[in-house]
Amino acid sequence: MNRLWKVLSLLLIAVFLLTACAAPAPPAAAPAEEAAPAAEEAAPAASEGAMEEGVDMVLLPKFLGILVFDQAHQGAQEAHEEIGNPGKLEFLGPTPENSVQGQIEIVTTAATQGMDAIMISNNAGDQIVPAAKAAKEAGMTVVTWDSPIPSAEGEDFFVAQVDFDETGKVMADMALDILGEDGGKLAILSASPDAANQNAWNAAFQDVLANDPKYANLELVDLVYGNDQSEDSYNQALALVDKYPDLELIMAPTTVGIAAAAKAMQDEGLCDKVKVSGLGLPAEMVSYTLNGCAPEFALWSFKDLGYLTYYVTYLLATGQIEAKEGQTFEAGRMGSYTIEKDPTRDSGLRVLMGPFTVYTAENVEEAAK
Repeated sequence: MNRLWKVLSLLLIAVFLLTACAAPAPPAAAPAEEAAPAAEEAAPAASEGAMEEGVDMVLLPKFLGILVFDQAHQGAQEAHEEIGNPGKLEFLGPTPENSVQGQIEIVTTAATQGMDAIMISNNAGDQIVPAAKAAKEAGMTVVTWDSPIPSAEGEDFFVAQVDFDETGKVMADMALDILGEDGGKLAILSASPDAANQNAWNAAFQDVLANDPKYANLELVDLVYGNDQSEDSYNQALALVDKYPDLELIMAPTTVGIAAAAKAMQDEGLCDKVKVSGLGLPAEMVSYTLNGCAPEFALWSFKDLGYLTYYVTYLLATGQIEAKEGQTFEAGRMGSYTIEKDPTRDSGLRVLMGPFTVYTAENVEEAAK
C-alpha cells in the first residue's frame, strides 16, 4: 500500500511539474502589436542592401598617359573611398592613336558587362552618341566631364570644369597681357579636332578676338592640331614659327600642347621672340614660366574635377538626385552645386565647377609642389 501511495505521489508531482514548465501561453496579439514598428524599420534595409551591392563605375579619360587625367582619377578615388561605395571604380582609357574608336568600344563594353555608370571625357564628338544611348538603354548612368557630347544626346549631364565661354576671354586676357596693347600675331595649337571642349574654347577665343575692341590688335593667323601628342605638338609649334616668321605667341588650350610648344621654343632659343600661353599644368610648366618661355597660363584642379564628377554620378546612379534643371546636391568637401541648363550648347545640362587659376612666375612654384 505504501508502495502504491509513493507511485501515485510521484505521478502527481510529475503532472504538476509538466504543467508548471508549460508557461501560460501569452496573449497572441501582444507580440504582433510589438512587431509593427519592426516592419517600419525594415524599409531602410533595402537601401542598405543596395549599398552592399555597390555601384560599379568607369572613369573614361580621352586616353591614357596624360597627367591631368591621372589627377582626375585620384580625385575620383578619393570620392569613392569617402562615400564608401563597395562597388568597383575602373579607370579605363584607349591609346592616343585609337582614342575615338577606343572610347566607343569602352562605352559599349561597359554596357554589355553590366556596369552601372560611366563618366566620359569625350574625345569622339557626336560619334560616341550611339554607344552612349545604348548604355543608357541598358540602364547605365552616363555623365560626361572635361569634354561633353556636343549634341548632349546620350548623356545625363556634363560636369564642366569652367564656363566654356569664359575660357575664351581668359585666353584673350593672357594674350593681351603677354603681347601688350600693341598686340601682335598669334596662332592656336589645339588638341584633337574631335574634342568638344577644345572646339568650344577655340570658338569662344575667336569670338572674343573678333568682337571685342579691347583685343583688336591681337591677330589670329592660324589654328593647328597636335592631337594631344607631345611629338606632334612640338612639330606643329615649330611649323608655325617657320610659316609665320613674325609670329609672337602660340596659344595652346591643351596641357600637352602648351608644354610641347614651350619646349620647342626653348630648344630653338626662341623664347624671347615667340611666347607660349594657354592651359597648362603647373608641375609641367614651372621651368618654362620661370625662364620666360610661357610667362602666363591658366588651369583648374583636375583632382577636384574627378572628385566632383564621381560624387554627382554616384548620387544620380543611386537615385538620390535627378538629372533635371534646378536639382541641387551636396558634393562632399566641395560643397553645394546645382544642375543647370548648359548655356554653351544648344541643349543639355551641366554642373559648373570652376574657377580658373592664372599662373605666373609669382605663384607657379607653389602650385607645382
